[in-house]
Amino acid sequence: MIVLPDSALDALLAQDVPHGDLTTDSLGIGGRPATMRFAARGAMVLAGTEEAARLVEKAGGRVLRFSPSGTAVEAGTVFLEADGPAGALHRAWKVAQTLVEYASGIATRARRIVEAAPGVTVACTRKNFPGAKDISVKAVMAGGAVMHRMGLSETLLVFPEHRAFLPGPPEAPAAAWIAELRRRAPEKKIVVEADSVEAAIALAEAGADVIQLEKLPPEAAHAVIGATRHLTPAPAVAPAGGVTEANAAAYAAAGCRLLVTSAPYFGQPADVKVTLQPA
Repeated sequence: MIVLPDSALDALLAQDVPHGDLTTDSLGIGGRPATMRFAARGAMVLAGTEEAARLVEKAGGRVLRFSPSGTAVEAGTVFLEADGPAGALHRAWKVAQTLVEYASGIATRARRIVEAAPGVTVACTRKNFPGAKDISVKAVMAGGAVMHRMGLSETLLVFPEHRAFLPGPPEAPAAAWIAELRRRAPEKKIVVEADSVEAAIALAEAGADVIQLEKLPPEAAHAVIGATRHLTPAPAVAPAGGVTEANAAAYAAAGCRLLVTSAPYFGQPADVKVTLQPA
């Protein structure tokens, strides 16, 4: 499991505690021995716990134990314990808690989609909150999903907005530009988005490796799979847009083996209870 670098964690602490903790320092309690526990208020899949532990250490506390990202826990489970000076634990408290809550929310939603469609690969898009890619990727992986694409630099995904700029009419055969893409990047899969069954079949027959179906229902995915399974090789058919835990099983039953989704990024954070008290 990846861990955010210290430079990123230093930046988080600097944002929250740029010039000391005014309240703790003014009360004169920073040197008192303290303990801190993080517990799940509800069932969740943990993510970001390694970073939370490191934040505690960087603030001057000592981590006694923590459960790793990807661990499913029930309500009431204590998953991180630390001790140290009260000032150190206060500095790390809210940053670490919030990081785990947001990351665990993503991981929990990803796990629900994965569990709704056993044996199917769930791939999350790059539609994470801007600036939060690293922790979002980690949360997706903690939930048991994979990344559909990290960014524009490493995958070929041809949208209708790309095809609009190609020479010739929009309905011109796609075989020529697909062949040219394969010549330019022979080690890459060619993924093409389609917004209708007819367009999906035509693109598959033109040689696309993966057909990404934009907001088409499970019955449309089933129709595309049936119409293209005779091709050698048959393309992967991947629903995208609107894929959630509510319909993942239906897409799997339709024959899809890859689901593309942004759903894990959108929703409430997980709820974490923090107890910080004198040792």
